[in-house]
Amino acid sequence: MPIRLLAPEVASQIAAGEVIERPASVVKELVENALDAGARTIAITVEEAGRKLIEVADDGCGIPSNELELAVSRHATSKLVRSEDLFFISTLGFRGEALASIGSVSRMTITSRVKDAKEGARIRVEGGMAGKPAKVGATVGTIVRVEDLFYNVPARLKFLKTDVTERRAIDSLVTRYALAYPEKRFKLSEGKNVILQTAGDGDRRSILAALYGVDVAKQMLEVMAEEDGYRLTGFISPASLTRSNRKEITFFINGRWVQEVALNTALLQAYHTLLMVGRYPLTALFLEMNPRDVDVNVHPAKAEVRFRDQDRVFSFVQRSVRKALLAYSPVPNVAPSLWGTVRTTPSEEKSSSVGLDWAIGHDEGVGGGRLGVGSDQLSVNSDQLSVNSEQVIVNRQSEIVNRIPLMRLIGQVGGTYLVAEGPDGLYLIDQHAAHERVLFEKLMAQHERQNIPSQALLNPEVVTLPPGAAQLLLNQLPILSRFGFDVEEFGPNTFRVRAIPILFAGSDPASALRAVVEDFEEDETPLQNEVEARLAARVCKRMAVKGGQTLSSEEQRALLNDLETCESPRTCPHGRPTMIHLSVDLLERQFGRRGAR
Repeated sequence: MPIRLLAPEVASQIAAGEVIERPASVVKELVENALDAGARTIAITVEEAGRKLIEVADDGCGIPSNELELAVSRHATSKLVRSEDLFFISTLGFRGEALASIGSVSRMTITSRVKDAKEGARIRVEGGMAGKPAKVGATVGTIVRVEDLFYNVPARLKFLKTDVTERRAIDSLVTRYALAYPEKRFKLSEGKNVILQTAGDGDRRSILAALYGVDVAKQMLEVMAEEDGYRLTGFISPASLTRSNRKEITFFINGRWVQEVALNTALLQAYHTLLMVGRYPLTALFLEMNPRDVDVNVHPAKAEVRFRDQDRVFSFVQRSVRKALLAYSPVPNVAPSLWGTVRTTPSEEKSSSVGLDWAIGHDEGVGGGRLGVGSDQLSVNSDQLSVNSEQVIVNRQSEIVNRIPLMRLIGQVGGTYLVAEGPDGLYLIDQHAAHERVLFEKLMAQHERQNIPSQALLNPEVVTLPPGAAQLLLNQLPILSRFGFDVEEFGPNTFRVRAIPILFAGSDPASALRAVVEDFEEDETPLQNEVEARLAARVCKRMAVKGGQTLSSEEQRALLNDLETCESPRTCPHGRPTMIHLSVDLLERQFGRRGAR
């Protein structure tokens, strides 16, 4: 094909694709424009997750009527004059692409009025074609109304995520800007439902309380550090308050939300040795520095930045966060009391004779992992996740091939593992994974019988979630009800737990709700097609006893007995092994009692 210039409408849609990826991108650009205009109040309204409508209204300085038509043109901006200004950017927007990009893939209407004007003006842009401005009555400020997003780009519309996912992206975005600008009043509505509303009184901790609940807000640690032209403020969570993903890590540089790998790495380095593997802190940190020391013009969505002296920034963030952590919560020491053994009675010490030729092998339950013991090492054979039923020997042992033998409890090691003796050697049992399996099978058995007894809480638990998580939980309430939870809405992003299954009596109801909506750290492949089983597994994981939790001898024995009766005792519901087997033969070789074969 010969080389030719693209038609203007095609070129504009291609350019728009770099800036407007999804409805949340529209909200981000319009909110940043409102902040640059000096708005004190910003109201965002969306319908159908932004596909049908996105409206952002502010009380900023407005756009003069004679500049309104120019404002929707590409590369038209009031924030940049010379190329040198790119190296000293103090505003959130500067390229002049946002309004033109939005207008090229939607039906956009802008109504604006400046303070000294007696009337405002309105312009409509449809598919990149702008009409003529018309005079209208309007309040001071700007209202941008975006309808039918991607109506003329069906391919882009087709590849949007589900409404729940797109709503969560918008909720998360507005939440972050509300934290970054506590002196501004934000209001986010989905249809007639108010999702988020802030007072604009400058108190970040009160916004944290509205987002995560009062208990979480009280635990957050304040960071205030200043050094050589850098200033870091905000909040971080203590080591005891974590999430299973990085989504609650928020960084702003000079008021701009960024997703910078170097900053995330510096933060996690500050938590080094304080967090469990796979756990991440909640943070809202705001870094202020000379605009000349940071380049924000390296990404179409302005989400990434480059620093003039990255090592210096990295070191400052790491030291500041670490200092705050140690000031509020000194590094804990492992108490000797965590190491315990259980004294058994002579009757318990009597070895059980089961008379079975035991073979470590096929666990065909949920998770399906096979734990194998080689001649001189232990290994988990993940390549044999599915077992053909024809391979199982059909004899008297077929009924117990998934079982574990009766075991004699020896004790607890490190507050995390149970040690037990079986007829064929020693077993090390992960108490958390084992209890997770026990709870899961009991809960699913009650669910199949449609008989899950509930226990009403004497004092109903009130749980506040971030807007995105609250919307997700609303969709899961019917499933939770079938599992014995009585949960009801109790205000914006707030829920009240009135009853929980008796199986979880004494556990934290708020923890169960958060497990439903958080991104999970385990591999959920074995449960990916079973929504209810996956939900049950998440809750059971959160309710199970934790590693490092000392159990009494009675609790240890009860857990071991319950595990022996499980259908699939060798793995937790997510496929992680619950136990390791050390055969007598292996022990003898390790101690030199038997030569190598």
